[in-house]
Amino acid sequence: VQVAESGGGSVQAGGSLRLSCLVSGVSSSRYCMAWFRQAPGKEREGVAFINWDGNTRYSDSVKGRFAISEEHATKSLYLEMNTMKTEDTATYYCAADVGAWSCRGKEAFDYWGQGTQVTVSS
Repeated sequence: VQVAESGGGSVQAGGSLRLSCLVSGVSSSRYCMAWFRQAPGKEREGVAFINWDGNTRYSDSVKGRFAISEEHATKSLYLEMNTMKTEDTATYYCAADVGAWSCRGKEAFDYWGQGTQVTVSS
């Protein structure tokens, strides 16, 4: 399984950015895919999750502003980020938990991308 993110960059507060992730090599029909982020000096946190049957979950810090989606045919994962805040600045990672019936904690994710930097300026 390979995971590769793209789409990071710099944006002003209040702006929008879209991240993309290509997950290849997944043979299981059950999975959870997610976006995590890690700011300097902080732990990696999960911000948006989507599982094989389309259920989504968001952290309180991004609920109502971010939207996770996937394209089944290409196994592509997206994160639409709107009304961005300076505290959204972090390295964002795409991750996959292959074989999962439901989305679980960070430790359950087997496959991670290399990360893409997102910087929000005031």
